[in-house]
Amino acid sequence: MLLHQLVTVSEAVSATRKRLEKRRVLAALLREAGREQIALVVSYLIGRLPQGRIGFGPALLRDIGPGQAERASLTLVDLDAWVDEFAAVSGKGAKATRRKKLEQLWVRATENEGRFLYALLLGELRQGALEGLLIDAIAEATDVAAAQVRRATMLAGTPVPVAVAASCEGAAAVAAFRLRLMQGVQPMLAQPGELESCFSGDGEYMLEYKLDGARVQVHRRNEEVKIFSRQLHDVTRSLPELVEMAQALPANEFILDGEAIALREGGSPYPFQTTMRRFGRRSNVDEMRAQLPLSMFIFDCLHLDGEDLLDLPLFKRLEYLDDLAPALRPPRRQASSSDDALAFLDAAFDAGHEGLMVKDLRSLYQAGSRGADWRKIKQVHTLDLVVLAAEWGSGRRQGWLSNLHLGARDADDSFVMLGKTFKGLTDAMLSWQTEQLLARETARDGHVVYVRPELMVEIAVNEIQRSPHYPAGLALRFARVKAFREDKTAEEADTITAVQELFAKQGAVREPD
Repeated sequence: MLLHQLVTVSEAVSATRKRLEKRRVLAALLREAGREQIALVVSYLIGRLPQGRIGFGPALLRDIGPGQAERASLTLVDLDAWVDEFAAVSGKGAKATRRKKLEQLWVRATENEGRFLYALLLGELRQGALEGLLIDAIAEATDVAAAQVRRATMLAGTPVPVAVAASCEGAAAVAAFRLRLMQGVQPMLAQPGELESCFSGDGEYMLEYKLDGARVQVHRRNEEVKIFSRQLHDVTRSLPELVEMAQALPANEFILDGEAIALREGGSPYPFQTTMRRFGRRSNVDEMRAQLPLSMFIFDCLHLDGEDLLDLPLFKRLEYLDDLAPALRPPRRQASSSDDALAFLDAAFDAGHEGLMVKDLRSLYQAGSRGADWRKIKQVHTLDLVVLAAEWGSGRRQGWLSNLHLGARDADDSFVMLGKTFKGLTDAMLSWQTEQLLARETARDGHVVYVRPELMVEIAVNEIQRSPHYPAGLALRFARVKAFREDKTAEEADTITAVQELFAKQGAVREPD
């Protein structure tokens, strides 16, 4: 199969909002790929290389330009072989050799293929072929029930082996996927919500502090422990104190779902970025552990001593967890209404945490965001910032200026960039901002259009975090557009001093050295 066919489908998926049409074109591609190449197709569509991380950084792609081929000839097998060769390069002169191999690939890629490869190799592919959508497409292409494909994908941690099993052997092979110790399980996720809308008339809910740490999944078989990150990367070597905590629990086998977080002496949390300094580290682990020890909180139990618990309601799973590790559970209480939860939410904020989790005690464990079963209530800050530039969109946003470069006002009335966002923009907003920004254009650099700093936008943000990528050393976390503020001028933009003060209030100025 030509890479061109996959790129064409990827662009078609991005260009439409119609879920049935997305599923149809994806299913057709999967059928054409067949047993031999379906693993590559699914891997590339979800933006992952089958080889995993291959040491690819943005510096290699600097000044690479568009794909240079006039006609499509690059196959999926060619690309897979190229990645194998690229990953194998090491030793003296490796950087130059990798650059040469990259240029050889770009000579064979068309312009559209080059754009796709740029995003794929950097792990930044965003084309609408999300795993949930692919699950439906796999089901349609193979005549296996979507519910079976979804459950098998959760248990396998990725849709790739499920697609292969469904294509080669059918429903029986998909149904054979089981929860396995020492193999990561896709996590259940929560949807954002407002406190008042989280409670139904007849439900009972578990409230837990929303900890701004790093999601961890802890597996144990006898004395062996494995810890997986939210993305199911094995992070065991980086977190020895969590391994010891797991080994101290009174069971031989378990799979636990929880959060790792760095806490100050008084129990208040460090910012998320501080906790993440511990993850992925392979050197000086003991030194970092002494400097920045992690705590672990467990909020779910998926397996315990030979018994799978996925199909039990949450209140039953929590009974098992209370028997196993009551001291590791986060602060919690039951509630049946928002009135019951208000004081607990205030207590979470006062303790320095993000907010609350609200979980239906009847809910089963299912990967992804499962409706209103789990909801997260978080404190949100808003900032009035200036648009400094914007990037041309791709896929469905082709022809519109999309990704906004955002800046705060400095003391000399210049502007300091704090980050980018394309989230929260409707089609009407995209059309309007494209017209407004082009009218203010001052320069272009590739796909970036620079503008006069006049257009004001209200941005919702969960947190300010440290960043070496922006001049002020700060960046916006989970930034999204709330509204354009035509009623305000750039002189009324929030100052970089105000942003620094917000950062300081989060306690980030007291990070350990």
